[in-house]
Amino acid sequence: MNDTASKPDPTDTEKPASNPEAETAQAETDVKSTPEESAEPKAEAPEPTLEEQLEQARKETSEAKEAHLRAVADLENFRRRMVREKDDLRAYAAANVVEELMPVLDNLGFALTAARADNAELKSLADGVEMVSTQFKTALGNHGLKEINPANEAFDPNLHEALSQQPSDDVAEGTVLSVVRVGFTLNGRLLRPASVIVSGGPEKEETAEHIDV
Repeated sequence: MNDTASKPDPTDTEKPASNPEAETAQAETDVKSTPEESAEPKAEAPEPTLEEQLEQARKETSEAKEAHLRAVADLENFRRRMVREKDDLRAYAAANVVEELMPVLDNLGFALTAARADNAELKSLADGVEMVSTQFKTALGNHGLKEINPANEAFDPNLHEALSQQPSDDVAEGTVLSVVRVGFTLNGRLLRPASVIVSGGPEKEETAEHIDV
């Protein structure tokens, strides 16, 4: 009996058994090695049309115009508010001055009434007028008014106005000899210079030179 049918053929080759885990790892390696090939290209945003650009420009122009109008309105409101506050401040300041001058007017009226009396005394009238004058100066002084009375002081061209110059044996040259009209300053600002007469010092004797011919 021939046993050749039961023996394996040496020419036959055996195929290796398949490994699913190895095949999966190899597939993942292939995918990672070529990311450019697997990535899908990103879609680019379409450029706006001419009509869309024009509409956007109109919208921005409208917003800028509205902002400009709001700024102009705010500026006008601010200007009006400043003018109103300035007027209120001026009116309030004038009210304070007038309020302090009311007692002066009252006392001046009393002095006039006393002067018209039949038994009026000159000394009493003079004292009353002097009191009113002092009260008046005090009321104005409370608001920054200061009197300039530079009698026997050095002449200051910034505060004094020289009307004339007279010689004097008692008053040094360049000194105020007499005050014709007092001046005033308001909070350090010159309102009116004092009108004065300035001393020229002792009168100088002129000596005539005789020339013999």
